[in-house]
Amino acid sequence: MAQPHEPVRYIEAITQRYASLGYAPYRWFVADAPPPFTPLKKPVAESRLGLLTTSGCYVAGQVAYHYKDDTSIRRIPVDTPADRLRFAHITENYLEDARRDPECLVPLGALRRLRSDGVAGPLADEAISCMGGIYSQRRVREELIPQVEAVFRQQAVDIALLVPM
Repeated sequence: MAQPHEPVRYIEAITQRYASLGYAPYRWFVADAPPPFTPLKKPVAESRLGLLTTSGCYVAGQVAYHYKDDTSIRRIPVDTPADRLRFAHITENYLEDARRDPECLVPLGALRRLRSDGVAGPLADEAISCMGGIYSQRRVREELIPQVEAVFRQQAVDIALLVPM
């Protein structure tokens, strides 16, 4: 039987990684209020589902992410086979499991099964991936989030699943 992994000490790891890249100590975002509750407008089984992963996933043949505040996104067709998924992320040392089983961070197969079982509604044609370790909170707000929102709007997404790295 496989042994359980130690918990990922993400804050420590990302702090050390940023220091190794020459950044000042990272200021973690702390919200001043909880996000507003937004009830679903229709059942999950009838909602168009989008997927956002902050794992730095890309499809073989696409350009990999770079580490210094890469706010670009990659569109991943939902029919992409898992063996064509690649990862580039500032926390490279934590990608071993994802490279062995991409579904742990990009659950396209599981979402397709939920759709075929009638649990989830139709999937957006493409999942969205970004490199979640972005130092600049301003660039996340001003560059990354508008891109994600635009793609979800274009794909008429009703609800989105966020799979963080």
